Amino acid sequence: MSTILITGGAGFIGTNFILDWVKNTDENIVNLDKLTYAGNLHNLVSLTNNPQHIFVQGDICDSERISTLLERYQPRAIIHMAAESHVDRSIHGPEYFIQTNITGTFRLLEAARHYWGDLSVSRKENFRFLHVSTDEVFGTLTKDAPAFTENHCFQPNSPYSASKASSDCLVRAYHHTYGLPVLTTHCSNNYGAYQFPEKLIPLMIVNALAGKPLPVYGDGQQIRDWLYVNDHCQAIRVVLEKGQPGETYNIGGWNEKSNLEIIHTICDVLQQFQQKDYRALITHVADRPGHDRRYAINAHKIERELGWRPLETFETGIRKTIQWYLENHDWVAEVQSGDYRKWVEINYTGRSQ
Repeated sequence: MSTILITGGAGFIGTNFILDWVKNTDENIVNLDKLTYAGNLHNLVSLTNNPQHIFVQGDICDSERISTLLERYQPRAIIHMAAESHVDRSIHGPEYFIQTNITGTFRLLEAARHYWGDLSVSRKENFRFLHVSTDEVFGTLTKDAPAFTENHCFQPNSPYSASKASSDCLVRAYHHTYGLPVLTTHCSNNYGAYQFPEKLIPLMIVNALAGKPLPVYGDGQQIRDWLYVNDHCQAIRVVLEKGQPGETYNIGGWNEKSNLEIIHTICDVLQQFQQKDYRALITHVADRPGHDRRYAINAHKIERELGWRPLETFETGIRKTIQWYLENHDWVAEVQSGDYRKWVEINYTGRSQ
């Protein structure tokens, strides 16, 4: 039976990708996830008795475990999503990001290189290593600057983005040095179901529903491009199927909005459901150190060469997202564990208004 291997499949994007994959294909998917704070196997409870989804708890830094999985399941592709991904956490504890995003990617590449090298000629030609990265590796843009293209220079400004830029460089090097057939994607800010509430959109939703302050960094005018997670998952499938080895593809939602605009929209949509003035909860707090001012993705290449374009507008995507959080109180309560509360205290307590 044909199989692919995904790393980080119990996280936000990985969960949505696996659910979409099982729904739309008959191919098996092996899910390697360490199950750190943001990895939640309950996200995939609907697949508990589905033999198509094979879960393995493990660390991408464990070379022996990875090699064993590759040998056992003989995947035709690896989709590498496992990563530490929260900028604020990288500021407080950068070493975790270096270990997972750089060392982990290196060890995964090494195992993939040896596995790929032993494949038959036909299987070798069809194998792919797809590395999922971020637009944050490109740094920050001024308000009127052109959006990031695939040829934009790396200028990372946080420990998180620096670690991802490093992993991107390793992936590129393994293609040019060893011939490993790699693909790299750079996505903009994702949002949707199952997102851990440390990120902006789910944090604002769950805080608003709990009547807690909605913390806005600085003036709230930091601009991001927003991509609905299901659109991102479809794009990854397209890149895996049609992408050319050695190429990179930007994946964006064509939705540039400021953080404050996002928060206002969330408040207004929630008010339609709950009839409360959620905007009154908005509280400006001290900005994040080194906060990038603007990210913007130029996604013309993937549309031109592979025929992909997002289906959701921000207006339709945010409504679906808010509806999901309103209908999944138990999931929200479960992920807001002691570790989560401790993190909120570390990151937000003491920030001057």
